[in-house]
Amino acid sequence: MSRRATLSLASVAALGLPAGMVAAQSLTIGLASEPTAADPHYHKVTTNDSFSAHIFESLINRNAKMELIAGLAESWKPVDDNTWELKLRKGVKFSNGEPFTSKDVLFTICRVLNNETNVSRSYMEPMQNFTDVQTPDEYTVIIKSDRPIPTMPNELARSLPIIWSGIAKFDKLRFAPKEGCGVTSPWPTVAEFNTGRLSIGTGPYKLKSYVKGTGIEMERNEGYWGAKPHWKTVKMVPVPNAGPRLTGLMSGDYDVIESPAARDLPRIKENSKLDFVATPSTRLIFFQPDSGRAQSPFVKAADGKNPLQDLRVRQAISMAIDRKAIVQRLMDGMATVANQYMPAGMFGSLDKPAEIKFDPEAAKKLLAEAGYPNGFELTLTTTNDRYINDGQIAQAVAQYLTRIGIKTTVDAQAAAIYFPKRAKREFSFAIGGWPSENGEASGLFQYWVASTNKDQGLGTSNYGGFSNAAFDKVFVPAMALMDSAQRKAEYQKATQIALDNVPLIPLHFESSIWAYKKGLSYEGRRDQYTLAMSVKPTK
Repeated sequence: MSRRATLSLASVAALGLPAGMVAAQSLTIGLASEPTAADPHYHKVTTNDSFSAHIFESLINRNAKMELIAGLAESWKPVDDNTWELKLRKGVKFSNGEPFTSKDVLFTICRVLNNETNVSRSYMEPMQNFTDVQTPDEYTVIIKSDRPIPTMPNELARSLPIIWSGIAKFDKLRFAPKEGCGVTSPWPTVAEFNTGRLSIGTGPYKLKSYVKGTGIEMERNEGYWGAKPHWKTVKMVPVPNAGPRLTGLMSGDYDVIESPAARDLPRIKENSKLDFVATPSTRLIFFQPDSGRAQSPFVKAADGKNPLQDLRVRQAISMAIDRKAIVQRLMDGMATVANQYMPAGMFGSLDKPAEIKFDPEAAKKLLAEAGYPNGFELTLTTTNDRYINDGQIAQAVAQYLTRIGIKTTVDAQAAAIYFPKRAKREFSFAIGGWPSENGEASGLFQYWVASTNKDQGLGTSNYGGFSNAAFDKVFVPAMALMDSAQRKAEYQKATQIALDNVPLIPLHFESSIWAYKKGLSYEGRRDQYTLAMSVKPTK
């Protein structure tokens, strides 16, 4: 670089212009939590889906307010209660130049249903209920199911990132998942996506490299069908601790960071070179008690039983937690107290839920009634790099429980270690976070509360083994009601039954925060996605 060019860059930097405008339209993002794979169907957590959205697109998209908008499908409509028709967008190409057609949709659905390297089964729902997927022409897809799926557009928006059919060999594709759909080569594995070789999508970016623990590099897909993002190259760096993330932003290492600590917002406000945006999300933070097993690995009681199976114990735990204090002191007001399992106003939520009052004395009485006047021992397991202040929240909850006689210790783990273990039900009282991506009560209840029935796609995240016949009797049939007023009323009944039986201990709904250099803007998203496409220069 010449001396003249060096001086020019220094002069630009002195003016406070964003680094992305200096370094050939490059953007560096500090992530609070690292994606666990480049495979878009591997593990359904927000960090993975957010990363995936840069490279792979869905048939139906969501805007920042989680409203449905056209994606690779231009339109969709129910033909009858069990049939949906989608018309695909023409002229779309994958990053390798191959055209996108209905064949790729069929292949993607088949791959999801035959994906043996996934961590969770969440991508498979509601596809397990598909009875046929027809492709009468290159731009029409007809999906038939064994039951009505009124939320089909929402489900397709959240569960079906489209991959290129050319990554496998087949004679003729057909919807026959149990027979392999006509695919003659091995199904692609997560490792093959992680190398980048199979990460071929229609999205605005192409994957350049994915290295666990180091970062992700992407480059703009110049053949993208939609509006091209401003940034030619994007780097995402995992920085689990909030302090180093903010330090990196202030020193210029990062242009944007996720989840700065709420306590640091005054510092950001006072810094003339920084700005931030805070957006309420639908993500519920909760604890999941192991109520389904007579013996649980991290509970020890004098009677040898699992106290978490007793409703009174779960109620006592819930009453022992001062949610308002957590929101005000740990979250600095950047969260909303949860008195039910979804934000007020969401489809199926209660209009006026009863407050879950902080009452440690009543909690002690309930423990005594349950046969535990002297409490018991409990290990609370949490991530320390996934949710906002998750480690601190766990410590606070442990203190509240200890005060009512439950001798509680905290085991904090990195998300990459924690999630596979939780999926194997290795914990007794584990933290969780879930955004209602489909906009309805079913978004949480179907996976976390309904009795486990993998064939029906129910309870696939019900690691606590909760099962309540009254809840299932109301909720499961409600999922198939095409009449929205009837479905909403039944969901509200199911919500009250769940609250009465405490399958989960709700704490609060997160507000998502992004901080960035002055000269940039970011449209905060309710789904908590961090998208390079949404970072834009203001100068």
